Amino acid sequence: MSSAKAEQSLVILGAGVLGLTIAYLAALADDVSFNIRVIARELPEDMDSQAWASPYAGANWSPMELGGRDERVRKWEEKTFNKLWDMIPTGLVKLLPTKLYTTQGRDISDLWWKDLVRNIRILSPSDVPEPFKAGVAFDTVSVNPAEYLPWLQSELVSYGVTFERRNVRSLDELRSLVGPNGILVNASALGSRSIIGVEDTKLYPIRGQTILVHAPGLQECLLVESQVAEEATYIIPRPGKGQSDTAILGGTFQFRSWDTSLDMQIARGIFDRCAALAPYLKSAESRILKHNVGLRPAREGGPRVELERIAMPLRSTHDLIPWNGSPASGNDCEQSMLVVHAYGFGPAGFQGSWGAAEEVLELMKTQVALNHDT
Repeated sequence: MSSAKAEQSLVILGAGVLGLTIAYLAALADDVSFNIRVIARELPEDMDSQAWASPYAGANWSPMELGGRDERVRKWEEKTFNKLWDMIPTGLVKLLPTKLYTTQGRDISDLWWKDLVRNIRILSPSDVPEPFKAGVAFDTVSVNPAEYLPWLQSELVSYGVTFERRNVRSLDELRSLVGPNGILVNASALGSRSIIGVEDTKLYPIRGQTILVHAPGLQECLLVESQVAEEATYIIPRPGKGQSDTAILGGTFQFRSWDTSLDMQIARGIFDRCAALAPYLKSAESRILKHNVGLRPAREGGPRVELERIAMPLRSTHDLIPWNGSPASGNDCEQSMLVVHAYGFGPAGFQGSWGAAEEVLELMKTQVALNHDT
């Protein structure tokens, strides 16, 4: 039997944390030689663009409800946590001592994530500030999107992955790049609402507003279990080689809000809530660097990670598919495009990225094997 790797065309639509992580794992696959092209409207050099979510993420691992309800999501997060934990020595990931405060009593045995994080323990009453009733301490991780995303891109370029900036409006536009036996990974986040051929109306934004601060005296993450709708309180210190000693203060979870404008009244509330937890923020050493507003790409029913074969050229009941510039062919109706969807992760894109990317890679490998057996 031949030991040569199977050759496979792979186009990845989207250069957020999910798209880049999928590309990374595909580039390192030991049994398939993927020819990888990443196509995106925003690339890692566009860190100030509000048209994508990854630059504005808290980018730490913190407990979220879906991981406790969905075993598939829990596995993604466990694999991601372990991967990021192992990356701490690189300097791209920060080991993050964390305290979570709550207005209710807390029993560690009730926490679905108790065996996922490190060094978990109940705080003594003397370590819990007013007005909170209980707290949990544990060690977790954080990354800095401004350094982590460019690092992923630079690694991919070194592996021969190519990048193309393009605003894709229809899957038809990618048909010639994907090829008849290629694979498209759709990691376009909220873009999947309006890309023709996907049009997933289950997607919706969760508006997040945060403040980036320089705060060398803050080295632990502080979280509050929110009791107020659309409001969250958190302080997340970040790693950083180019810009050290920064932290993200948050925040908001405003469901179905597309508003990317800055609200200084909300900013005032965020700062005051965080300063109540960490009075150091009001010291002369602490400085506000930037206000952020981003839209988290959430989805009704949770993230979509699945394979779909889409007939090409696209057909619709309204017969208004844009022309993609390719000449018509008599064989068009017999063609199809294999698409693996990976979007809709809401506020948990970074913390589920490695696990979800691993599942996407397995879906692709299975399909490659089937193609070579037929």
